[in-house]
Amino acid sequence: MGGQRNLDLGAALAEAEKRFVDAHPRSGRRHDAARKVMPGGNTRTVIYYPPFPVTIARGEGCHVWDLDGNRYTDFVAEYTAGLYGHSEPAIVEAVKEALSDGIVLGAPNRYEAELARLLVERFPALELVRFTNSGTESNLMAVSVARVFTGRSKVLVMKGGYHGGVFIFSGNGSPLNVPFPFLLADYNDVEGTRAMIRANADDLACVILEPMLGGGGCIPATVEFLGMLREETRKAGSLLVFDEVMTSRLSPSGLHGALGIVPDLVTLGKYLGGGLSFGAFGGAARIMERFDPARPDALAHAGTFNNNVLTMAAGLAGLTKVLTPERSIAFNAGGDALRQRMNAAIAKRGLRVHVSGRGSMMNVHFVRGPVNSPADSAGSSKDWLKLLQLEMLARGYYMTFRGMFVLSLPHGQAELDGFAAAFEGFLRRLRAAAGLIAGAGADTLRSGGATALDYGFVSER
Repeated sequence: MGGQRNLDLGAALAEAEKRFVDAHPRSGRRHDAARKVMPGGNTRTVIYYPPFPVTIARGEGCHVWDLDGNRYTDFVAEYTAGLYGHSEPAIVEAVKEALSDGIVLGAPNRYEAELARLLVERFPALELVRFTNSGTESNLMAVSVARVFTGRSKVLVMKGGYHGGVFIFSGNGSPLNVPFPFLLADYNDVEGTRAMIRANADDLACVILEPMLGGGGCIPATVEFLGMLREETRKAGSLLVFDEVMTSRLSPSGLHGALGIVPDLVTLGKYLGGGLSFGAFGGAARIMERFDPARPDALAHAGTFNNNVLTMAAGLAGLTKVLTPERSIAFNAGGDALRQRMNAAIAKRGLRVHVSGRGSMMNVHFVRGPVNSPADSAGSSKDWLKLLQLEMLARGYYMTFRGMFVLSLPHGQAELDGFAAAFEGFLRRLRAAAGLIAGAGADTLRSGGATALDYGFVSER
């Protein structure tokens, strides 16, 4: 088709969605069947996206294959939990060995104390640590012990923050949130948050935040903001809790270690279980020793699978045999370089698009950068994010519906270059999009020469 024609965003989405449906008939049928036994065919909200999510049949290294045989380079990386990829030999072998010795032992096992020792050595905030099964559980335990330890009730959180399925603070929050008295501050607002802490000091149990928002858009906190929180919580007698369920992957000592700011408590999860269900919380001994069962005033902490042998073995193998400090540093440097390359491509085309993040975690926002808080990205259209995901899938790159993409250790330079090239190809198609060009008006997409974005699915049947 010759010439230039305008294609509005709705039409572009409809075309991309049709191409997606046509390329994934088996995933579509599986989704229809699942809807009969699960609400919306889903048991985990974040992995749903319209018209239906692809069903992943298998993974190897940094690649996944769906039911229809389409192959993708995986940049979802299980929302940071998939740091080791899908088939790390050291972890596979450790799980097989643990499996052969019995699965549910109902007692202390030979892995958990060694894994705990490694975590305490790696993360400066940890003096004592306990295990859970998820980041949600870890945050629930950390906030709960902060309220017990201080004898106070209020919990200060960040607008747009996320700390698990019962700690959702985007939009109007969630009716399923735990019924704690929450105070909501603006991320990176130094003076406003300082004033809020001081005004509520008498009944403020803790401040909890991610030192870089994960689900909130991969937005780093400034050192000034985190330093203020450390200073003000100490003055108020409140606890500072860093949720590093995601961000601990950003340096060998976690993000708090890299920034040199030590909270009272830190929560962990995701990749530290080697890809299996995992959570942990810990911090200062003066707080955590309350969980010592030998104490007469001990706080009970139950959980059938807290120390399950498969997770303990997998986590231990990952930290001892794979994720060395040197590899962590190089890995995250690769992510920084990728993000810089993507933002340079955006700037070259004058687009209102920005890639935020740090190291191996990033997020695309369809607004002009920088993005310092969720409010800064409030104008980022979900339709543009949806189109980006569908078009990257069509190019063979699996990324999230919300614009987040994450690296895993098996990614080599070829995979990073391929992702950047695919993204730049997407930008070329959108370079005249009126809603994204500086000074432009209506939400219109001009496609030079063709309406069909003929990228083709990489199929291995």
